[in-house]
Amino acid sequence: MLALARHIPQANISTQASKWEKSRFMGMELTGRLQGIIGVGNIGSIMAKKSIGYGLRVQAYDPYLTDERADKMGVQKVDLDTLLASSDIISLHVPKTPETANIISASALNKMKPGSLLVNCARGGLVDELALHIALTNGHLKGAALDVFEVEPAKDNPLFGLENVICTPHLGASTVEAQEKVAVQIADQISDYLLTGAINNALNAPSLSAEESKKLKPYLQLAQRLGSFVGQLTHDPIRSLTVTYGGDVNELNIAPLTNQVIQSLLEHHSSFVNSVNARELARERNIDIIEAHNEGKDEYPCRISVAVETESRSRHISGTLIKNRPRVIDVKGIELESELGEHMLYITNPDTPGVVGAIGMTTATSGINIANMHLGRDSSGGNAIVLLEIDERPSDEDLDTLRVLPNINDVHYLQFPPL
Repeated sequence: MLALARHIPQANISTQASKWEKSRFMGMELTGRLQGIIGVGNIGSIMAKKSIGYGLRVQAYDPYLTDERADKMGVQKVDLDTLLASSDIISLHVPKTPETANIISASALNKMKPGSLLVNCARGGLVDELALHIALTNGHLKGAALDVFEVEPAKDNPLFGLENVICTPHLGASTVEAQEKVAVQIADQISDYLLTGAINNALNAPSLSAEESKKLKPYLQLAQRLGSFVGQLTHDPIRSLTVTYGGDVNELNIAPLTNQVIQSLLEHHSSFVNSVNARELARERNIDIIEAHNEGKDEYPCRISVAVETESRSRHISGTLIKNRPRVIDVKGIELESELGEHMLYITNPDTPGVVGAIGMTTATSGINIANMHLGRDSSGGNAIVLLEIDERPSDEDLDTLRVLPNINDVHYLQFPPL
């Protein structure tokens, strides 16, 4: 920003060529100017602090910026169109995502204040480079500085050769000190994760302190089982996933819990999902992820509910922790309490006499040993559920035998990792 406002690279080249073109390099004073910062995460907030120190007034656009944090940072929170139209200098500090790709498009450039400056040291692909070339050559923008490009290494670019453009080869972290710090930081972060479960500064995984990791462990186990339960029963493309938190879980860092639900749900639909790419994979599949909080009173100290919508149906399950062990407490509106062991049978049926006895006789004949049985119904004579914990995986023939019993709607084998 400093080099762009004062034409420093161009003046250096001119002076070393034995020219003295002082009048040619009339610059822009920064003090009192209005800077627009797009993205005020870690780097954007540092940029705001430094800019205020140079005497700039700062306004910021970030969909996650709260009024309270904006006030604390000393910046004015504005929408994107306001920022574009009123800023003397705009700098970008966002990752490249489907939402931010080409955020400075031809349309956005046309909205920018005439004579303003643009700086992008964040990610290539945030700026439409051909449209920027037009805005710079027709005089709409006074100058631009870029350290990152849509295609890198940048060998052929429409911005190269323009006198009002500064280009550098992605030098943002190219210092001896930065490289040493990165090496040490990576080693520290891996060590912290392996020893304590802490996740710090991950690009695509929720941050998690060592203390939070220890406290969240049973909740993560519950989230894993709930997501897996729904994932094993859902075979149609998923349109939305809603995770609702109630009770004391609302006081915790819920981002890793939602991440765990997504991962466990998608593990039954993709062999490539993991804790790092779960949210991105959900986004690629156009799954709408919703996090909600229930502040009302509940008979359980904590509750996590998972609801999935497909084109043909919806599924819903809720769970809690009892003595720090995951327990299902509600399946599609039917209340029951059940742990989810390694091998489970999920059976749906009408609430009719004789069904439980027939299940018991058939499993005994098939040599299926029942460790626990839990029953629930929505009303007398209505819909009912049987959850059986069994010792080992049944054969397909045994499952088919159960499915053809009178008054059995469906039978599903569910498998969960040991706690």
